[in-house]
Amino acid sequence: TTHYLFIVVVAVNSTLLTINAGDYIFYSDWAWTSFVVFSISQSTMLVVGAIYYMLFTGVPGTATYYATIMTIYTWVAKGAWFALGYPYYFVVTPGWIPSAMLLDLTYWATRRNKHAAIIIGGTLVGLSLPIFNMINLLLVRDPLEMAFKYPRPTLPPYMTPIEPQVGKFYNSPVALGSGAGAVLSVPIAALGAKLNTWTYR
Repeated sequence: TTHYLFIVVVAVNSTLLTINAGDYIFYSDWAWTSFVVFSISQSTMLVVGAIYYMLFTGVPGTATYYATIMTIYTWVAKGAWFALGYPYYFVVTPGWIPSAMLLDLTYWATRRNKHAAIIIGGTLVGLSLPIFNMINLLLVRDPLEMAFKYPRPTLPPYMTPIEPQVGKFYNSPVALGSGAGAVLSVPIAALGAKLNTWTYR
Protein backbone atom coordinates (compact mmCIF):
# COMPACT_ATOMS: atom_id res chain seq x y z
CA THR A 1 0.00 0.00 0.00
CA THR A 2 2.84 2.38 0.85
CA HIS A 3 4.37 1.79 -2.58
CA TYR A 4 1.20 2.65 -4.45
CA LEU A 5 0.53 5.70 -2.26
CA PHE A 6 4.05 6.91 -3.04
CA ILE A 7 3.45 6.44 -6.75
CA VAL A 8 0.24 8.49 -6.60
CA VAL A 9 1.92 11.24 -4.55
CA VAL A 10 4.82 11.49 -7.01
CA ALA A 11 2.45 11.55 -9.98
CA VAL A 12 0.33 14.30 -8.42
CA ASN A 13 3.37 16.35 -7.45
CA SER A 14 4.91 15.98 -10.89
CA THR A 15 1.66 17.32 -12.31
CA LEU A 16 1.78 20.27 -9.91
CA LEU A 17 5.35 20.93 -11.01
CA THR A 18 4.13 20.91 -14.59
CA ILE A 19 1.54 23.53 -13.76
CA ASN A 20 4.19 25.80 -12.24
CA ALA A 21 7.19 25.17 -14.49
CA GLY A 22 7.37 27.19 -17.66
CA ASP A 23 4.67 29.48 -16.25
CA TYR A 24 1.54 27.38 -16.76
CA ILE A 25 2.19 24.23 -18.80
CA PHE A 26 3.97 26.06 -21.59
CA TYR A 27 1.84 29.15 -21.07
CA SER A 28 2.03 30.65 -24.52
CA ASP A 29 3.64 34.05 -23.93
CA TRP A 30 6.65 32.66 -22.08
CA ALA A 31 6.79 29.32 -23.86
CA TRP A 32 10.06 29.92 -25.67
CA THR A 33 11.95 31.69 -22.91
CA SER A 34 10.96 29.15 -20.24
CA PHE A 35 11.62 26.12 -22.42
CA VAL A 36 14.97 25.21 -20.85
CA VAL A 37 13.66 25.46 -17.27
CA PHE A 38 10.65 23.38 -18.26
CA SER A 39 12.80 20.74 -19.97
CA ILE A 40 15.07 20.27 -16.95
CA SER A 41 12.27 20.14 -14.39
CA GLN A 42 10.06 17.82 -16.42
CA SER A 43 12.73 15.33 -17.46
CA THR A 44 14.02 15.00 -13.89
CA MET A 45 10.55 14.74 -12.36
CA LEU A 46 9.50 12.14 -14.91
CA VAL A 47 12.56 9.98 -14.44
CA VAL A 48 12.50 9.86 -10.62
CA GLY A 49 8.92 8.60 -10.51
CA ALA A 50 9.25 6.34 -13.53
CA ILE A 51 12.43 4.65 -12.25
CA TYR A 52 10.89 4.13 -8.83
CA TYR A 53 7.72 2.66 -10.26
CA MET A 54 9.51 0.49 -12.83
CA LEU A 55 11.99 -0.99 -10.35
CA PHE A 56 9.18 -1.57 -7.87
CA THR A 57 7.22 -3.69 -10.32
CA GLY A 58 10.22 -5.00 -12.25
CA VAL A 59 8.10 -4.99 -15.39
CA PRO A 60 9.05 -2.98 -18.52
CA GLY A 61 6.08 -0.84 -19.46
CA THR A 62 5.34 0.60 -16.05
CA ALA A 63 7.30 3.79 -16.76
CA THR A 64 4.94 4.45 -19.66
CA TYR A 65 2.00 3.72 -17.39
CA TYR A 66 3.32 6.24 -14.87
CA ALA A 67 3.73 8.86 -17.61
CA THR A 68 0.17 8.15 -18.71
CA ILE A 69 -1.07 8.90 -15.17
CA MET A 70 0.75 12.25 -15.27
CA THR A 71 -0.72 13.01 -18.68
CA ILE A 72 -4.28 12.27 -17.56
CA TYR A 73 -3.92 14.51 -14.52
CA THR A 74 -2.62 17.33 -16.69
CA TRP A 75 -5.38 16.90 -19.25
CA VAL A 76 -7.85 17.45 -16.41
CA ALA A 77 -6.12 20.76 -15.65
CA LYS A 78 -6.16 21.62 -19.35
CA GLY A 79 -9.87 20.85 -19.48
CA ALA A 80 -10.49 23.23 -16.58
CA TRP A 81 -8.90 26.09 -18.52
CA PHE A 82 -10.84 25.12 -21.63
CA ALA A 83 -14.06 25.23 -19.61
CA LEU A 84 -13.22 28.79 -18.55
CA GLY A 85 -13.34 29.88 -22.18
CA TYR A 86 -9.69 29.72 -23.17
CA PRO A 87 -8.82 28.21 -26.57
CA TYR A 88 -7.97 24.52 -26.83
CA TYR A 89 -4.32 25.23 -27.68
CA PHE A 90 -3.83 27.86 -24.96
CA VAL A 91 -2.27 25.22 -22.72
CA VAL A 92 -0.03 22.49 -24.13
CA THR A 93 0.09 19.11 -22.38
CA PRO A 94 3.70 17.87 -22.21
CA GLY A 95 4.78 14.76 -24.08
CA TRP A 96 6.02 12.49 -21.30
CA ILE A 97 4.86 9.21 -22.78
CA PRO A 98 7.38 8.85 -25.67
CA SER A 99 10.31 9.49 -23.32
CA ALA A 100 8.94 7.01 -20.78
CA MET A 101 8.64 4.45 -23.58
CA LEU A 102 12.36 4.87 -24.28
CA LEU A 103 13.05 4.25 -20.59
CA ASP A 104 10.95 1.08 -20.67
CA LEU A 105 12.66 -0.04 -23.86
CA THR A 106 16.08 0.40 -22.24
CA TYR A 107 15.02 -1.64 -19.20
CA TRP A 108 13.65 -4.38 -21.44
CA ALA A 109 16.59 -4.42 -23.90
CA THR A 110 19.17 -4.67 -21.10
CA ARG A 111 17.30 -7.59 -19.52
CA ARG A 112 16.03 -5.55 -16.57
CA ASN A 113 19.41 -4.15 -15.64
CA LYS A 114 18.79 -1.46 -13.01
CA HIS A 115 22.03 0.43 -13.63
CA ALA A 116 21.52 0.48 -17.40
CA ALA A 117 18.00 1.81 -16.88
CA ILE A 118 19.37 4.62 -14.70
CA ILE A 119 22.31 5.62 -16.89
CA ILE A 120 21.08 4.89 -20.42
CA GLY A 121 17.38 5.34 -19.78
CA GLY A 122 17.85 8.52 -17.75
CA THR A 123 20.03 10.01 -20.49
CA LEU A 124 17.49 9.11 -23.17
CA VAL A 125 14.69 10.78 -21.20
CA GLY A 126 16.73 13.95 -20.73
CA LEU A 127 17.64 14.07 -24.41
CA SER A 128 14.25 13.16 -25.86
CA LEU A 129 11.76 15.06 -23.71
CA PRO A 130 12.88 18.55 -24.83
CA ILE A 131 12.72 17.46 -28.47
CA PHE A 132 9.21 16.01 -28.16
CA ASN A 133 8.00 19.11 -26.36
CA MET A 134 9.56 21.49 -28.88
CA ILE A 135 7.42 19.72 -31.50
CA ASN A 136 4.53 20.20 -29.07
CA LEU A 137 5.21 23.93 -28.94
CA LEU A 138 5.44 24.28 -32.69
CA LEU A 139 1.81 23.17 -32.91
CA VAL A 140 0.65 26.23 -30.92
CA ARG A 141 -0.80 28.79 -33.31
CA ASP A 142 1.09 32.07 -32.94
CA PRO A 143 2.01 31.83 -29.23
CA LEU A 144 2.70 35.56 -28.83
CA GLU A 145 -0.66 36.55 -30.31
CA MET A 146 -2.38 34.07 -28.03
CA ALA A 147 -0.62 35.59 -25.03
CA PHE A 148 -1.87 39.11 -25.77
CA LYS A 149 -5.36 37.98 -26.74
CA TYR A 150 -5.87 35.67 -23.77
CA PRO A 151 -3.82 36.98 -20.83
CA ARG A 152 -3.78 34.82 -17.75
CA PRO A 153 -6.02 36.36 -15.05
CA THR A 154 -3.33 36.09 -12.37
CA LEU A 155 -0.57 37.52 -14.57
CA PRO A 156 0.98 40.47 -12.66
CA PRO A 157 1.65 43.75 -14.53
CA TYR A 158 5.43 43.30 -14.51
CA MET A 159 5.04 40.04 -16.43
CA THR A 160 3.26 41.60 -19.39
CA PRO A 161 4.10 39.50 -22.45
CA ILE A 162 7.08 40.77 -24.41
CA GLU A 163 8.88 39.63 -27.55
CA PRO A 164 10.96 36.57 -26.51
CA GLN A 165 14.71 37.16 -26.68
CA VAL A 166 15.76 33.55 -27.05
CA GLY A 167 18.79 34.10 -29.26
CA LYS A 168 20.14 36.78 -26.97
CA PHE A 169 20.85 34.31 -24.14
CA TYR A 170 21.51 31.02 -25.88
CA ASN A 171 21.53 29.78 -29.43
CA SER A 172 19.36 26.69 -29.09
CA PRO A 173 16.84 26.11 -26.30
CA VAL A 174 16.42 22.51 -27.47
CA ALA A 175 20.16 21.79 -27.25
CA LEU A 176 20.52 23.46 -23.86
CA GLY A 177 17.39 21.82 -22.47
CA SER A 178 18.38 18.39 -23.81
CA GLY A 179 21.95 18.65 -22.56
CA ALA A 180 21.03 19.82 -19.09
CA GLY A 181 18.13 17.37 -18.90
CA ALA A 182 20.33 14.43 -19.89
CA VAL A 183 23.04 15.34 -17.38
CA LEU A 184 20.59 15.83 -14.50
CA SER A 185 18.29 12.90 -15.28
CA VAL A 186 20.95 10.28 -14.47
CA PRO A 187 21.55 11.29 -10.82
CA ILE A 188 17.82 11.92 -10.41
CA ALA A 189 17.10 8.41 -11.74
CA ALA A 190 19.63 7.08 -9.22
CA LEU A 191 17.68 8.92 -6.53
CA GLY A 192 14.49 7.22 -7.68
CA ALA A 193 16.22 3.85 -7.47
CA LYS A 194 17.50 4.71 -3.98
CA LEU A 195 14.00 5.65 -2.85
CA ASN A 196 12.83 2.28 -4.13
CA THR A 197 15.50 0.56 -2.04
CA TRP A 198 14.68 2.55 1.09
CA THR A 199 11.02 1.61 1.03
CA TYR A 200 11.92 -2.07 1.16
CA ARG A 201 13.74 -1.59 4.48
